[in-house]
Amino acid sequence: MDDAGRGCVIGPLVVAGVLMNEEDIPILGSLGVRDSKKLTPRQREILAGEIRRVALKCCVRVVPPNQIDEVVTRGVKLRRLNWLEARVMAEVISELKPDVAYVDASDVVAERFGQQIVEFIPSGIKVISEHNADAKYVVVSAASIIAKTERDSEIAKLRREYGDFGSGYPSDERTIQFLRMWLKRHGSYPDFVRKSWETAKKLMREVGEKQTRLM
Repeated sequence: MDDAGRGCVIGPLVVAGVLMNEEDIPILGSLGVRDSKKLTPRQREILAGEIRRVALKCCVRVVPPNQIDEVVTRGVKLRRLNWLEARVMAEVISELKPDVAYVDASDVVAERFGQQIVEFIPSGIKVISEHNADAKYVVVSAASIIAKTERDSEIAKLRREYGDFGSGYPSDERTIQFLRMWLKRHGSYPDFVRKSWETAKKLMREVGEKQTRLM
């Protein structure tokens, strides 16, 4: 189990799981599967097809920005983004029904993240929740590739409709410029922006203050 797009201000969070027979897991390594961050987009795209070919099953969940905003804005302590992601991962695990689920932990406390998942899944499934699991376990690397390619596909759809907004991450100046110009033209964010992100709220304040001064 792994995710893609957790820190983005634009676009969805994507969670993916890959179900493999234990004896077939070495096949992933022979294909060149590794942490998606160490692969080019083209390499990920090719490997995603190979992973789907050799896996028993792959499962993907796309979490839209409005669902993320709701838990970030209204959620109580320990019931925000980590909790939402744990719940979505639990949905994927429940569908795949593995004996053991290896999870790349999002919480700073990996054990707590694993326990949150356990609360939502059928009994009898063992959850191994660790930091950097996508670098430790090739099956999690495979999930990271599926999640990243699915998110890239979602982002490509948005770019075709709305233009180039960069990577969608707050650290990307193209993303910031896109959001700033959108606010100036429309006065509010579109549905594909995570309005609860501090970056989005800061830009909203800046643009609003500038427009007020010009009035």
